[in-house]
Amino acid sequence: MNRPVIAGTDGSPAASEAVRWAAREAVLRARPLRIVHVREQWAGDVPVHTMKNYRDPEAKHCRAMLADAAEAARASAPGLEVTTALVDGDLVQRLLEESEAADQVVIGSRGQGGFAGLLLGSVGMGVAGHAGCPVVVVRGDSATRHGRIVVGVDGSEGAEAVLAHAFAEAEIRGAVVHAVHAWQPPGLSTPAVGSGSVGERIVAERGTFLRRVLAPWRERFPHVTVTESIVCGHPAGALRDASTEADMVVVGSRGHGLLASAVFGSVSHGVLHHAHCPVAVVRPKGAAPEPA
Repeated sequence: MNRPVIAGTDGSPAASEAVRWAAREAVLRARPLRIVHVREQWAGDVPVHTMKNYRDPEAKHCRAMLADAAEAARASAPGLEVTTALVDGDLVQRLLEESEAADQVVIGSRGQGGFAGLLLGSVGMGVAGHAGCPVVVVRGDSATRHGRIVVGVDGSEGAEAVLAHAFAEAEIRGAVVHAVHAWQPPGLSTPAVGSGSVGERIVAERGTFLRRVLAPWRERFPHVTVTESIVCGHPAGALRDASTEADMVVVGSRGHGLLASAVFGSVSHGVLHHAHCPVAVVRPKGAAPEPA
């Protein structure tokens, strides 16, 4: 089955950029592109839904929006197979349904209507935490190529899925994997703990850990160059800083320690709101959906 790349759109500038990015990704993967607009029910639907043609003007507008998105996608990726779909229902639920048969779901970092909550509230958390495939939030200058995929490493249960995705993305692009491991001194420690002999010892220990985690992936992807960073600081800040020269940041939907909140706390919000490039959120295969 040739799973499509799904691009959600609402016609906003951010969504349009996401569609163009998704088109290029579809070509990279030899996948078709399916552009979806979810038309959510509003209060007025309930008492008047039996009125013939009462939503025709809205449907016409939505189809025109989808046609424009398809045209932009084909302009970004000539020859790409593009289909569109106008679906009714709950935004999160319909995107999750689309994700079950998708290679990845691509959305913009801002939007209008229901899409406005994709990053700012329960909509984004619901899609990223429950999707059946990776979810990519397109941010920053997505057209510039740096040849680098940044991945956050914390040794959590879901780390394998995150690293697998990061290395696969790097391989398909001919890019470098830049692995970032962030640590913070214990809560009651002075800033000096992060420097001097104590800091050097901690960095050495973390370096050993990071090399051990990455070793099997270096063997599995021998043609992918890997660089490492061990940062004393918050993971969100470390990944944000690394994203300035990256094509993508890859994070997990769950973790432990400081990454335990991705995608449902400070790490996810820090990365998703402040990254300078697209962010891919990966949920471990077979993992139970995150609590809503």
